[in-house]
Amino acid sequence: MIIESMELLQYRNYPSLQVAFDPGTNIFYGDNAQGKTNALEAIYVCCTTKSHRASRDKELIRFEQDEAHIKLQVKKENVPYRIDMHLKKNKPKGIAVNGISIRKASELFGIANVVFFSPEDLNIIKNGPSERRRFLDLELCQVNKLYVHALVNYNKILIQRNKLLKDLSFRPEYESTLEVWDEQLVRHGIPLMDYRKQFIDQLNQLIEDIHGKLTGKKEHLFLYYEPNVQPEEFLSVLKKNRESDKKQKTTLAGPHRDDMSFFINRIDIRKFGSQGQQRSAALSLKLSEINLVKQLIHDYPILLLDDVLSELDSSRQNHLLNSINEIQTMITCTGLDDFVGHRFPLNRVFKVTEGQICREN
Repeated sequence: MIIESMELLQYRNYPSLQVAFDPGTNIFYGDNAQGKTNALEAIYVCCTTKSHRASRDKELIRFEQDEAHIKLQVKKENVPYRIDMHLKKNKPKGIAVNGISIRKASELFGIANVVFFSPEDLNIIKNGPSERRRFLDLELCQVNKLYVHALVNYNKILIQRNKLLKDLSFRPEYESTLEVWDEQLVRHGIPLMDYRKQFIDQLNQLIEDIHGKLTGKKEHLFLYYEPNVQPEEFLSVLKKNRESDKKQKTTLAGPHRDDMSFFINRIDIRKFGSQGQQRSAALSLKLSEINLVKQLIHDYPILLLDDVLSELDSSRQNHLLNSINEIQTMITCTGLDDFVGHRFPLNRVFKVTEGQICREN
């Protein structure tokens, strides 16, 4: 799959933009705060419905504007797709595929699979559990529509249960309805845990070899899924925690509190790993993600690299660049020296200046 072109209107700092991409490597360079990351973010939003850094659509709309548009031309297995996304300040976004409106995000997922890698991702291991859950959710939603269904339903029920817990202080007669919400939470929560465990097991089949090559076979990396509660105990734990949930007015157990751990040579690097080990493990995780997507959909995803090279030392830069030769890649950077030094192919180069993107020879 490849993205052939993108059009933006009133998105972030782009009043209007049309850009055509190469099937290989596309380099966006320029000074900071010119709009390089915004261009990659727009691709990600149009493929996944979510931003990797903004929580609300109105943050994506250009200042003093009420709406924004993103349009991608995608080719998958030689079949063309046009994705149109209409972002609105105070209304839900509108999405159309080939001119036909869609109602569910699951209808969009899988048309263009993307892997986003930013400097923040290098901290995924030492950051809090929410970052690692977000990683699991974002990737699983792209490759597993059943996961999307379970996640959407679980989150809806979790919101309703938490609202009920807050309301019980002045409507205690509603406490009996917690039984219904508990059963629904378990019904949709157990598949989430199953899919997450399966996904991490699949990553483990790839990540040890990838990390071994990155570290000269000196380190063995293994991922562990850490469910907040065991599936078979979920319902009983909800009942056991009921008084605590009522006091804290929130649901204390469930997959919304899951985590994953990273062990190198049997040492938990979240707690005891050096910064170098954590960064190497994060890089191995992203490379494993790319290869797993290829296994699952029989095609490479599109790779978005947002100023990552500046955060990696020379050996990690080499390893990353040597691993992406067959993948359509969008790379942002402040200069081209790293690529020239590595003799990396620059299939198409764009200069980004104050919301303007100009192709260079």
